[in-house]
This record gives sequence, C-alpha cells and structure tokens, in this order.
Amino acid sequence: MIVLGIETSCDESAVALYDSERGLLGHRLYSQIALHAQYGGVVPELASRDHVRKILPLINDLMDESGLELAQLDGLCYTAGPGLVGALLVGAAIGRSLAWALSLPAVPVHHMEGHLLAPMLEAEKPAFPFVALLVSGGHTQLVQVEGVGRYTLLGDTLDDAVGEAFDKTAKLLGLPYPGGPALAELAQRGQPDRYRFPRPMTDRPGLDFSFSGIKTFAITTWRDSPQDDPARADIAHAFQQAVVETLVIKCRRALEQSGLNELVVAGGVGANRLLRKSLEELMQSRGGRVYYPRPEFCTDNGAMIAHVGCLRLLGGEHDEAVIRARPRWPLVELSEPG
Repeated sequence: MIVLGIETSCDESAVALYDSERGLLGHRLYSQIALHAQYGGVVPELASRDHVRKILPLINDLMDESGLELAQLDGLCYTAGPGLVGALLVGAAIGRSLAWALSLPAVPVHHMEGHLLAPMLEAEKPAFPFVALLVSGGHTQLVQVEGVGRYTLLGDTLDDAVGEAFDKTAKLLGLPYPGGPALAELAQRGQPDRYRFPRPMTDRPGLDFSFSGIKTFAITTWRDSPQDDPARADIAHAFQQAVVETLVIKCRRALEQSGLNELVVAGGVGANRLLRKSLEELMQSRGGRVYYPRPEFCTDNGAMIAHVGCLRLLGGEHDEAVIRARPRWPLVELSEPG
C-alpha cells in the first residue's frame, strides 16, 4: 500500500510517501521559520496562508521525484490535530479533496501519534511495549505504549510544555527565533555553578510536569543579573540543566512504575543534545535502551504522518468524506486500528 501523507499542523508544510512493503519512499518539507522570525513566534494566519501556497507544489515535487503518479496511490492521510486550526484545515481540505477526486480511502492522523511512532521509521526500532517521552513546543507527556493505538497517559504537563518554556526563556534572553535551539547552543558557553534553577515537581511523587515556575525563575534571575553576555550564557546553561534533569528524573520514575526498560523520545525537544546524552546515561545504568527518530524526524515532518496513516489504513480504517480538524485532541482517545 502506497500512502501520501500531509502535515500542516503548525509552521512546517510537509508531505511524504510511505509504502507498507518498502518503507519511506520520499519526503519534502518547507519550513516557515524565516516567515515568522520577524514576529518572534508563529503567526497563525500567516502560517495558514503559507500552507495554501506550498502544499500542492510540494506534492507535485514529491511525486515527480518518486517517479509515481497520483493514480498509483492506495490511500491518503493528513494531520487532523492537535495544532493550529487554520493550518490543520489547509492540509485536511487538500488531503480529503484529493482522496475524494481519486476515489481513495483517507484517514485523519493524530500529530502526536506521528511523533510517538516516528522511531519506527528507523532501521533499529523499539519493540512494544515501551515508555515514550513526548517533548515538543505544545506537549510534554509520558506515555506507556502497548501497541499502535494502545496508549496510557502516565504524566502530562500542568502548564507550559517544555518546548514552550525553552522558547519563552530564549526570547527573554534576547535570542533569535526559534528560541529552543538558540538557547541550547548558548548554554554550551555557560558556567555550570553560577546559578541553580529548581527541578519542578521532582520533590513529590507523580509523573506530571510543570515548567511555568522555572520560566518565572529565569525571568527573576535575568532581572537580578548584570544582563551581560556571560550572565545570559550562564542562565541558559542553568535553565537547560534543570529542565533536562527534571525530564530524566520523571523518565526514571515512569520506567520503574511500568516495569519496562525501553524508552522512546520524540518531538522537537528530542533533538536536544544534552537531553539525549543524559537519557543515554540513564538507560545504560539500567541496562535498557533509548530510541530516537533521526534529527530531521524529531521536528514536524510528513514521513511520520504517512507512516501512521499507512498503519491505520492497513488496519481497515477510513474516514467519510468530511474535512476534520481537531485543534485539541487527547492522545488517549485513539484506539487500535481495525
């Protein structure tokens, strides 16, 4: 089965072709970073308009590159949520219209399920069951994964997601958009002992997260500092260290609670080098293993959507000819395909 996947949940326009027998056939992505950088963050209306301009040319380029015709497709899928509603509607409208015109089955895909199963695109992939840490600009969750569509939420953020906390702290420090990668790079030049940030919600039982307090701590620390370049780097270092240690502590608890010893890390923050190093050390100490998607599949991409869509189409799922967009869509509402 050859499936075309479309991703437009936020500020990346992406498409991919996935074959149930041969795997990923190709993918294309257009990032809107330059468009939104002048505003210091994503402007939803501009994001939607840019998706309208980019998706069809991306599909055409991908089909030409693959040597396939639209008539050779067996199904379509598109990100239906969660995300920005206007952006989601662009991908949903194009995906559903193509499916209707080609008389093909189509399925709406959950964006975070795409991230969750993205490591399955790699040659070395985890086996079910495992614990997954989903860390992105909009989500910070710990999930126990028994199989496709069989998810138990172990912990969630009570306020800011970790990626959001990175971006807001970076903006406070005067770093360019996107802030998370810029802060991580700056943190490498910081002194480790000048500031110490709290590790939120690690002094009590449970697997939930809270990052609004650490963001406020960063604001206060910056205001009380000399506000020079060394202070900026030292605050970035302390902030990143506190966030990573918090995530590692919660992952350890989740593994102990579940009795599992395989960990998947997915989402844009999963590309953070300190987080990867720290989780590798955690899993080595436990005799377990941590899995990641390749860096280009940590951030939003079409490959993860086409992959999940193919799994669900193979399981017999297909949606009626209705354009669906769910800006809020709890992962635990998903069910096993078929």
